[in-house]
Amino acid sequence: MGQGDGVTSGRGRRRTVLARLAAATLLLGSSGGLAVPGPALAESPDVGAPAADRFDLVVLDAGHGGHDEGATGPSGLHEKDLVLDVTKRLAEHLRERGLEVVLTRTGDRFLSLEERTAVANDARADLFLSIHANASQSRRPSGVETYFASLDATDDAARATAERENSAFGAEARALDPSDPLAAILGDLIETEHLQESSEFAKLAQSELSRVARSRSRGVKQAPFVVLMGVRMPASLVEIGFITNPDEEKTLRNGRRRDAIVGALAEAVLAFRERYDARRGVGTIERTASRAR
Repeated sequence: MGQGDGVTSGRGRRRTVLARLAAATLLLGSSGGLAVPGPALAESPDVGAPAADRFDLVVLDAGHGGHDEGATGPSGLHEKDLVLDVTKRLAEHLRERGLEVVLTRTGDRFLSLEERTAVANDARADLFLSIHANASQSRRPSGVETYFASLDATDDAARATAERENSAFGAEARALDPSDPLAAILGDLIETEHLQESSEFAKLAQSELSRVARSRSRGVKQAPFVVLMGVRMPASLVEIGFITNPDEEKTLRNGRRRDAIVGALAEAVLAFRERYDARRGVGTIERTASRAR
């Protein structure tokens, strides 16, 4: 569902969810907790028959930027530079395959949490993909892993990864207490609106990345990444390798390895697009229109 596209046949369900999200925004914001970013929520009345909800727009989010360098490898490779290059390569690849792509950042600048999520929400994207590189105090960990949002982390390592990435946003990313009823509203929205599709894409991405990674697959996990919680669409965050592992940092410097990662993520996006469109009957609509002509 790209910019300018019609509203889907699921408008009623979406309006309900958006209304709840708006309420959560007001409650969380007034309480001093995490306010869900984005513009004011308003929908125009239905006019005519709803258009097909085609998958055609992806927002790619290169983590960190500007003064926030992210993690740094043993030889000096900065996460912010690595993921921006990978993100730009992926954008070019997806555009060549007919998708519209919006980048949260195209240069070396810091974006607030609100700015990042507003880009995706304003674009009304069909998928939000945030790209990062992992880090550890030890140089031994390696591998790729993929996340989708949850108030509860899969394990301690997943929680630590989310805390490290969230810390870049400072006060905007105050820790969420799952027992807080206001945070529970947000968690309920995540689970009821896009959990299944976010999980589905995360599995596709992890499967494709595992095929090209020279290190082990660390699996699909859940964790409270605030950048995923603020967007109103299927969303995932990928850690494309451990920049703090000397061997993995060396491979991540290589253009061929970056292209392999890009190819894997592109295949995941395209596979997800097929499933997304099939669930909404886009293929059936196109075939019917073709026969009519």
